[in-house]
Order: sequence, then structure tokens, then C-alpha cells
Amino acid sequence: MSLLQNSLCVEERPRLALTLGDPAGIGPEVILKALAESEFTQSYDVTVVGSQAQLTKTYEQLCQCCRDNFANPEELKILDINTEDTITTGIGNAASGAASFAYMQAAIARTKSGEFDAIVTGPIAKSAWKAAGYNYPGQTELLAELADVTKYGMLFVARSPHTNWTLRTLLATTHIPLRQVADTLTPELLTSKLDLLVECLQHDFGIAQPRIAIAGLNPHSGESGQLGREEQDWLIPWLEKERCDRPKIQLDGPIPPDTMWVKPSQAWYGKIGTAKAADAYLALYHDQGLIPVKQLAFDRAVNTSIGLPFVRTSPDHGTAFDIAGKGIADATSMKAAIQLAAELACQRISSRSFTQMGSSDS
Repeated sequence: MSLLQNSLCVEERPRLALTLGDPAGIGPEVILKALAESEFTQSYDVTVVGSQAQLTKTYEQLCQCCRDNFANPEELKILDINTEDTITTGIGNAASGAASFAYMQAAIARTKSGEFDAIVTGPIAKSAWKAAGYNYPGQTELLAELADVTKYGMLFVARSPHTNWTLRTLLATTHIPLRQVADTLTPELLTSKLDLLVECLQHDFGIAQPRIAIAGLNPHSGESGQLGREEQDWLIPWLEKERCDRPKIQLDGPIPPDTMWVKPSQAWYGKIGTAKAADAYLALYHDQGLIPVKQLAFDRAVNTSIGLPFVRTSPDHGTAFDIAGKGIADATSMKAAIQLAAELACQRISSRSFTQMGSSDS
């Protein structure tokens, strides 16, 4: 990002909505820990979307049980969403599910109206949503529905503390049973996901001509049809067509799933030059992509929804009801989610500013 772009972003401070997630989980705790760092509250315009009473309750619990620094809710901007249900820390149920759903609805509506530039979502429990009558596979699907988009994806982003290299992993399929993966994958689906990934890399990360590694589906990428026919029957022909259609994009693959993650791991720990790793990795199903991501970056990976008209990030962990309120939850991933949301929002603010400047000059 250029100095002029940076200055434009600083002038407009990205406006971030932080949802509590399930109020019975660790969302309130990791948010209070993250916002205790002045760089977030001074550099960004942050509004917490959730229950002020629950935040205050969490703050008082944390002050009694540990010595870490926590943001005082009285000093935060809070969009108070009062669901009038009793929430018990550590117990996810219909009441906590309804509350977290209400927080999401409010954040999305106000972001769509232009009040916020990005949403950072705390972790929710799908079982609690279901108990409350909301049958969604996750927050991503709700975001897409309320944003009125049909093409979207889950991109996981993590920055190495060893080399500053950025791992980006997009999932072609997400929350479906493993037995459905092979039938769900099609050339059309992969083209849609690749479109999203290329656009995100170019517009949000400023990588004009990215290199993307694409995984095979079967062991050894099918080994010429001996271990599965998907690669031979359609995946390799699809990839060859995409290379012809996208001559400025380097598409590697299909790479055997057991070796695709070797170079990212080496780049993460500085065992090879980071230039030897790809700019992004396209995994074909949930665990194929998230096992290596969580192995490398469990405490700092960020779930980023791409294809939405606004920025959305989320820490890559769950509600952890078993440790909620005990003061031991790690806020690293929440901090990374806030920082990435701000960076992506700045990129979009700067892009809009330059577009408007170009229009006024012409």
C-alpha cells in the first residue's frame, strides 16, 4: 500500500463492528483482552455489537480471577443488543444462540447501511443457533444470505511470526459430510471459487498476478486413475482450461494433498525462501485445508469471508464453553482478525478513494 493510500486510510479510520459471538463462550473475554491494546482502539473506530450487561459481567469475573489487562466496557463503544434472556457463562443453549444471532443481524444490517466498513465476528455455537430455531451451517452462510450473494467462500489467512509470510487457504467445499465431497465438487464450482480467490488476491491483497496451488482430491492425486478417477476425468482437464483462460495467473496442480503443504510449512518456519511458496492454496474440502492451517497457525489464523460486499473476518476457534469466564482464553486470533479486517477495510477505502479521484479528474 502506498503512502498516499495509507494517509487516506488514516484520515478515515476503518469502522469495525465486533460481534460478541455466543455470549456464554469466550467471545466476550477475547474481545476485552484484544481491545485492552491501545493500537486497536486508537487506530480503528471499533464498536462492540452485543450485550453491555454480559460484557460488564465478564469484565468483573476476569478482574477477580486473573491479572491480564482487559478493556473496561465503560470505555468502549457498544451497540447494546438486549435479548432479555438469562445467559450463563459456559453453557451454550437456545438463549445464547438467539443472542448471538441477534448480534449478527444487527451488525450486518448496519454494515449494509454504511455505518461500518467491516465486521469481526466472535465465535458462535451452531448447536445453540439450531436450538434457537436458526438452521444455518455457520455464520458465513448467514452473512451471504443477508448480503444477498450466492458466490462466496471461506478464506483462512495467517501471518507467520517467524518470517512474516502470509498463508492463504480457500476451501472449495465447507461444512458438508465427507461422503458428499466428491459429488459436490464440479468444474463449475471450482471455477466459481477460483474467480473469488483471484479477485480477492488482486483487490484485497494487491497481488496482480498471483500464484495459486490447487490440491488433488485423491491420494497421490489419483495416481493416473489408479487411486481415484476424479483427477483424470475432470479435474486435470478443468485446470488446463483455466490455465488457458487465465494466462497471467500461475496455477499449480493438482498437487497431491499429502505434499501440497510442505512448502507452506517450510515458508512459515523460514526453511525456504517465502518466494518459493504460492500466494494462495485452494483445498477441495474442509479438513484437507484446515488441518494444515490449524497445525501451523491455530492461535493466529483468521477466517475471512470473500465474495461479500463488505469485509468480514473471524478468529479461527470455537466458543470453548469449558474455559469461558476463567481468564485463560487466548486472544491472539481475535487480535489477528481485528487487524486483518482493518487492513482489508483500508484497502477498500483507498481503492474507492482513488476511483473517485480518477472519476473527478476525467
